[in-house]
Amino acid sequence: MCNERQCKPPENAPPKWLRLRNFVRALRFQTRWLIIECIGEDSRSTNEIYDCLTKKGEQLTKSGLYYHLSELKNAGIIEVAGYIEDGAGAPEKLWKLKTKKIVINLVGEE
Repeated sequence: MCNERQCKPPENAPPKWLRLRNFVRALRFQTRWLIIECIGEDSRSTNEIYDCLTKKGEQLTKSGLYYHLSELKNAGIIEVAGYIEDGAGAPEKLWKLKTKKIVINLVGEE
């Protein structure tokens, strides 16, 4: 059932419908597409991603960046690749793409 603000899946929704919905929700903001572009084929630290977005004209806070990173992570699009220890404070996360291509079969089994 859908309204202007949200779309809830039917109780018997197939898993592929739920996966598609999660991808669409995660990719609905331009900032998240830019994050994916900044990460590219390598892994990037949170600070490297922040600097890349700033150079692309994005204006967001560090907490805003963490929100977008967590949404992409929850959808299975990115993942933590490791940590950078600098000796002062919490280690910085390294991010990499977990999914480089999204394919959903519209008919048949997955």
